[in-house]
Amino acid sequence: MKASYFNRLKAPLLSALLLAILIGAWHLATLPTRSAAPQLTAAQLEYARLMGKDPAQEAQPKKSAFPTPADMGRTIVLQLSHPFYDNGPNDKGIGIQLAYSLLRVGLGFGLAALIAIPLGFIIGMSPLVYRMLDPFIQLLKPISPLAWMPIALYTIKDASMSGIFVIFICSIWPMLINTAFGVAGVRREWINVARTLEVRPLRKAFQVILPAAAPTILTGMRISMGIAWLVIVAAEMLVGGTGIGYFVWNEWNNLSLTNVIFAILMIGLIGMTLDMAFAKAQKAVTYAD
Repeated sequence: MKASYFNRLKAPLLSALLLAILIGAWHLATLPTRSAAPQLTAAQLEYARLMGKDPAQEAQPKKSAFPTPADMGRTIVLQLSHPFYDNGPNDKGIGIQLAYSLLRVGLGFGLAALIAIPLGFIIGMSPLVYRMLDPFIQLLKPISPLAWMPIALYTIKDASMSGIFVIFICSIWPMLINTAFGVAGVRREWINVARTLEVRPLRKAFQVILPAAAPTILTGMRISMGIAWLVIVAAEMLVGGTGIGYFVWNEWNNLSLTNVIFAILMIGLIGMTLDMAFAKAQKAVTYAD
């Protein structure tokens, strides 16, 4: 019992140890540096002071330009203590910025699911439809979602809706392909049994094909969500206004590296949370033969 409990804790403990080592290395790399005071004659020292330079002051320890772990700790506490403040267009809390990004991702992802999953079913069940649509899928799939941004801005004429469109474009292909693959891979015996029992097509789709293909469909949705969360940051940097991507760009323009690193941490945490949610859903619909 104790051995099993220790084995469960081994990975988290090693992760915590690795985190402590990384923070320690970060602390050592950002320690203040001291430069040796130059050896100057009295005349040179007097001239340097006349020019507004103090060699003794320049020899003082210099703080690292890169944020220290202590700086990051203060920034994290400050940002998370008031995450939903709103002081104008360029000064919103991290909670508001993340909410805008998650809303755009959710809308784009949801629209993609509404189209990709039913179309994937049709493609997976019909070899003719697959052969008909495959050239278009193979042509459009490799195009970077951000390449669609100028067209979206020109046609939609709304920055926020253009961001949603870009999420839609990047989300649709993994879901479509995985759904088609999962549906096409359903065991023929199950399809034959349903045909023998004269199960109606709609019932067969929901009670035979969907449960069998669900793990593969969830895999496509999980991949799509990961890509969508990656793309939204770049899209919001381009369109501006609101969102975590705009927050990163705005803080970089303000030369606030601590806030940039804080935003990167939040992007990673939200992305990890979304991935874990889809992993649990995928596990829930997966069954052993």
